[in-house]
Amino acid sequence: MALHTVEKIGGTSMNNYPAVRDNIIQIGRSHAQMYQRIFVVSAYGGMTNRLLEHKKSREPGVYALFANNDSDWQWSEALTDTAKAMREFNAQLFDQPHLLKQADQFITERMEGIRSCLLDLQRVCSYGHFQINEHLATVREMLAGVGEAHSAFNVSLLLQSEGINARFVDLSGWREKDNLPLDDKIVTIFSRYDLGTEMPIVTGYTQCAEGLMQTFDRGYSEITFSKIAELTEAREAVIHKEYHLSTADPMVVGEQNVKPIGRTNYDVADQLSLIGMEAIHPKAAKGLRKKNIPLRVKNTFEPDHDGTLITNDYRSKTPRVEIIAGIQHVYALSVFDQDMVGEPQQFLEIQRLVQEFNLPLLAKEHNANTVTLYLDTGLKVVERIQAKLERHFPNAEMTSRKISMVSVLGSDMNVPGILASMSGALAAKNINVLAIYQSIRQVDIRVVVAEDHYELTIAALHKALIEDQPLDSVA
Repeated sequence: MALHTVEKIGGTSMNNYPAVRDNIIQIGRSHAQMYQRIFVVSAYGGMTNRLLEHKKSREPGVYALFANNDSDWQWSEALTDTAKAMREFNAQLFDQPHLLKQADQFITERMEGIRSCLLDLQRVCSYGHFQINEHLATVREMLAGVGEAHSAFNVSLLLQSEGINARFVDLSGWREKDNLPLDDKIVTIFSRYDLGTEMPIVTGYTQCAEGLMQTFDRGYSEITFSKIAELTEAREAVIHKEYHLSTADPMVVGEQNVKPIGRTNYDVADQLSLIGMEAIHPKAAKGLRKKNIPLRVKNTFEPDHDGTLITNDYRSKTPRVEIIAGIQHVYALSVFDQDMVGEPQQFLEIQRLVQEFNLPLLAKEHNANTVTLYLDTGLKVVERIQAKLERHFPNAEMTSRKISMVSVLGSDMNVPGILASMSGALAAKNINVLAIYQSIRQVDIRVVVAEDHYELTIAALHKALIEDQPLDSVA
């Protein structure tokens, strides 16, 4: 039986090194108990936004400025500013001059190496025989990897200074000649370490033949984490976040009203990931599920709490709701065409055309003559989709509107009258239900409401289905 765990530390947690050291790495452990753990670290909070683009606002970072190529020097100035921000962060971490010097030398070498590489790439592509667009995916991967290399190197250096045998494990591919497949790279590298006496501190980004960012974009650190757990056959996989996996967002329903989820299963975790409230990326969970490796989600700042344990076989002892979660700013795109009656292929063709845009499809539904797709994207993309569908189906009527989707989730929600309870709770708040879906497997119910009713819907359902329930029937 495996002795070790693989543990991922999120970016916000990484910003607080004392908490990482005291609450995750050293908590209640003797020196001998410190090992049999692999730590996969994210970049410090905000650094990947600087290196790529802001995840929410889309404000351009180094990569976006380089890709747009509006100015040869905008991206270079952004790179300079980001390197400066990294060194400023180092200055907050290291109070010993010789350690600060090592940390600064490391990140300066990386960032100046990237600058030279990008300048050379621009120079080569200026001749016309080489197209810069063909190399942008590689540029994006290189820039993403330096964020995790920065944080992993720093943590390794700090732990070594405190007498822990930490090892900086750089999976980012910096100056590597070989480009191995992901599985081969992980197996090869971790065969070098004795987990009983060494503590690997691993970059969340892995450079590999498949190109992680091309498939998973900024979910790559969870893929690295889960693959390491899977291929090293870990006893348990652990994710350390700055909050508990709770019955709802405490910012919406109030911290005093939410409860941490003690147990759930991978099925519920999949449903959460679909609406953006990820316990773990669904493709990252796949390997853990197949190897039957439990996943634990812990709060960095409450180390004594066991967190949420996610397994394959968990099912609540009594049917109940475990989580209320949702996603705002979703577009519902409807295609109404009476010629669709009796033509099932038309529904499939509509879905195929939409999927060509490679964007998240949250849900879909259709009746005899209408197809509705729920898309997590912006207005411009919706307009492009609508224009394409109109060309293919000139007689159809297209409509789109912004909505919110709220999900009621649980490992077993076979609760008589649950729909009546939901409807009553929403009606009491004058919330109109635009659509509702319940799966036959009794793990999720989705409610579609007006965009501005998002928080009100979550609060109303949480109160009715969780807060007002007897203590033995809630998470």
